[in-house]
Formats: sequence, C-alpha cells, structure tokens
Amino acid sequence: MRELWHTGVMHNRVRMVTASFLVKNLLIDWRHGEQWFWDTLVDADGANNPFNWQWIAGSGADAAPYFRVFNPERQRERFDPRDEYVRQWAPEFLSDDPPEPIVDLADTRRQALAAYDALKRV
Repeated sequence: MRELWHTGVMHNRVRMVTASFLVKNLLIDWRHGEQWFWDTLVDADGANNPFNWQWIAGSGADAAPYFRVFNPERQRERFDPRDEYVRQWAPEFLSDDPPEPIVDLADTRRQALAAYDALKRV
C-alpha cells in the first residue's frame, strides 16, 4: 500500500496479493479496495479495476478461483527471495523486532473458505 500511495503504481502480483489479503483474510468488501485503488492508481482502468477485484473476491463473471487465497508470506518467499521489495516498502518486517501479524493467515484462510462454502449451500 505504501508503494501505491507514493508512486501511484503497483506490480500486478502485489495487487493480487494485496486484494486477496484485504478480501479474504480481513473480510473487507472488495468494493472498498477497488475504490481506494481506483483513487490511487495512475493506470486505473474502468473495466480492469473492478473486474480484477471481483475475480479476487470470487464474485465476478469468472468466479471459479474463489477458493484461491494468496498467502503473502509464501508469495514473498517465491517472488522476493532476497527481500528487495520488502526492504524498500516495509523494512520494519526485516527488523530484529518485527510487528505482530494483524491476523493469523491460516485461520483467516479457513474462515474465508468456510464462508464461501456456506454460500454454495444457499
């Protein structure tokens, strides 16, 4: 979010991880994230922005990957193995005394999947 705020851009991988975290781990309505990105992105697109958020939320026309919950830590290990991105935009996570996680990723993933499962039965 710092990168987006300071530069107006964000790599697509980071956009997907951020959107997944907001929607599926924090259970924030996708429209709130979409609006903030719309207001902040210099390359916001009237079609792509809302459709990408709907895809992440599993509520769009192509909602098949609703069960995909990106794990930010695994994404970091895979796509930022030398912590270059984290060092630039969130260096406090590399300190000797990093901040406490705001949620338990495994627990919130289970909660999100349970909520989607409940919707399938309605």
